[in-house]
Amino acid sequence: MPVLDGEALRRPRVLAALLRRLEAEQERWGLWLPVLLGVGVGLYFSLPTEPHVLTALAPLGAALAVRAVVPPRTAVILATSAAIAVTAGFALAKVRVEWVRAPVLAKQMRAVEVRGFVERIEPRPKRKERLTLRVTALGDLKEDALPLRVSITTSKPAPGLAAGDHVRLRATLMPPSGPALPGGYDFARRAWFDRLGAVGYTWSAPVSDPIADAPPWGLRLWAYVERLRRTMGKRIMTALPGEVGAIANALITGERGGISESTNAAFRDSGLVHILSISGLHLAIMAGSVFFLVRLLLAAVPALALSYPIKKWAAAAAMLGAIGYLLISGSSFATVRSTIMISIMFLAVILDRPALALRNVVLAALVILILFPESLFDVGFQMSFAAVVALISVYETFRRRAGWSLLPEGPYARLFFFFAGIVLSTLVASAAVAPFAAYHFHKSQQYAVLANLIALPICNLIVMPAALATLLAMPLGLEAVPLWVMGWGIEGMLWTAQRVAGLPGAVLRIPAMPTAAFLLMVAGGLWLALWQTRWRLAGAALIAGGIALAPTLRLPDLLIGRDGALVALRDDEGRLAAVGARRTSFELERWLEHDGDARNPREARRSASVACDRVGCRATVRGLTVAVAQHPAAFFDDCRRAAIVVAGIVSPKSCTAPKAVVDFFAARREGTHAIYIEDDGSVRVETVAGMRGLRPWSARAPRSKRRQREK
Repeated sequence: MPVLDGEALRRPRVLAALLRRLEAEQERWGLWLPVLLGVGVGLYFSLPTEPHVLTALAPLGAALAVRAVVPPRTAVILATSAAIAVTAGFALAKVRVEWVRAPVLAKQMRAVEVRGFVERIEPRPKRKERLTLRVTALGDLKEDALPLRVSITTSKPAPGLAAGDHVRLRATLMPPSGPALPGGYDFARRAWFDRLGAVGYTWSAPVSDPIADAPPWGLRLWAYVERLRRTMGKRIMTALPGEVGAIANALITGERGGISESTNAAFRDSGLVHILSISGLHLAIMAGSVFFLVRLLLAAVPALALSYPIKKWAAAAAMLGAIGYLLISGSSFATVRSTIMISIMFLAVILDRPALALRNVVLAALVILILFPESLFDVGFQMSFAAVVALISVYETFRRRAGWSLLPEGPYARLFFFFAGIVLSTLVASAAVAPFAAYHFHKSQQYAVLANLIALPICNLIVMPAALATLLAMPLGLEAVPLWVMGWGIEGMLWTAQRVAGLPGAVLRIPAMPTAAFLLMVAGGLWLALWQTRWRLAGAALIAGGIALAPTLRLPDLLIGRDGALVALRDDEGRLAAVGARRTSFELERWLEHDGDARNPREARRSASVACDRVGCRATVRGLTVAVAQHPAAFFDDCRRAAIVVAGIVSPKSCTAPKAVVDFFAARREGTHAIYIEDDGSVRVETVAGMRGLRPWSARAPRSKRRQREK
């Protein structure tokens, strides 16, 4: 590693002081590598247009060339290393986008015949199923336009259908949907990396197609795992019927489709939703239990315990157990991420290194970002690493304190520190993930500490050990007893979630915040956690700046849905008042969440500030008249008198007097419109298409022939 030379004394004092601080933190430099890599990934995804491959790789080549010729001085090497990491993240993101490139459906197709191999069968509420098909034929599409896979929801599940079967059915398919409002969550981008080219529904049951060719070997192997998971799920539900069995099935096989929405809401509002999804907590308990049991059994044999490294053997067994649990639990992205992290920690044990260390977490993050750069925008990735980094940072801080080894011992002290650890861990983890929950979900669970204090001991000591015993006993047909124990623990967690979620003020609704405020809080948290000298406290100032900036986001005065059928206007009280089709409740729910509004869509449609008749509605927003035309007869008056005209139908070409006109074709092509009325009466329009830019996953709807002629 480079060291400071005498030339630093001749530099400006500020730079010299900064270099001295950095030299004092020299052993922590490597911890910032995944952060810089993530900056490069974020820069790539923030571009308005898709760069060429050579354009994406050129900055990395330039950074490497500069590094090869610059003098070996501390400041220069740090700057060039940071540039290499950022440009590498940019290049990796582009390579990943091209690696997974697959056709995406260009437009909606109704009642089209779909043929393909079943990859996954997921139960949905109201006795529905969602099928993921590896497509072999889709209507009259040619092979170069054929999506690799599609997701279809059916209301008539076929009995006996299993993964690996080749089926045919008629379905209505459409491209993966974009954000519900400008800057919102983009499902189409997530679908791009899953190589999911279309989503849709069918009212008929899939029919087996036995004359099809055999599936590829990779799909056959995956089908075997999926069939095993479904068989296990059926046996779990037989032993534990109802909601308790659905939760047990989710914790063992990762299948959450059988859990009712009311139960999901209770776990969300109580701060326990992390228990329902298989992630680092469950893998840590499962793999830790395997490690403990294997080491205990090996220690019972003195000849082995005294002659061989049984701790390393147990760590290897725990790694294999984590990988096996990954396969059984469905191999979701969050589980893959957690398995990588757990495996690296057990690898550290095998290599005689501390398992709980920030460098192990950083290595796991680095591996995941290299393999899956898009995971930077996955909420689970962000929240899990934020919680783990914060917990280990606090743990390392306490461990460095004098007197840590002088804490009292004994059974009562262990019991006290066990519950104190749960409280401290929950407080630290809750504080670490709070910005992410507020930014993505616009919620804050006020009693998460209380809920976790009750539920986590049940989960750690009863539920997950019983789940491990179930997996061991199931091949022998003896799973009923451990499942009974597991069900008893699940009932305790369910009771806790329902009671805590029902407390007054359990959930605090938070309006959307500026992205800059969120990034400030994240940067402050990283600065606070990754450095170890006193200048780390500057991170608190960044966090405070982000909190101060959070309430400053301007909410739109008018929102128009993606097909123009749903319109929401901000009334005199500052709340959204919705008019339009009731089938668009999903969009309205997202808009209310963005506002931090606790009302449901039905309540948002009741407003005295909007006057409606048979042909349309009219309201005044910030001094301007807004007209919502629902029939061609409304255009004559609306186009003359209203400042903003919105129509779920096609507007006439002569409607040019209003300051803004948004009709069916504009909404369908550009996505949701957010309109802001300025103090001077001018109108600013933001659209989903404008915010997304021209990227592979954001193809716009084709322009109608009439609009093409007008253009």
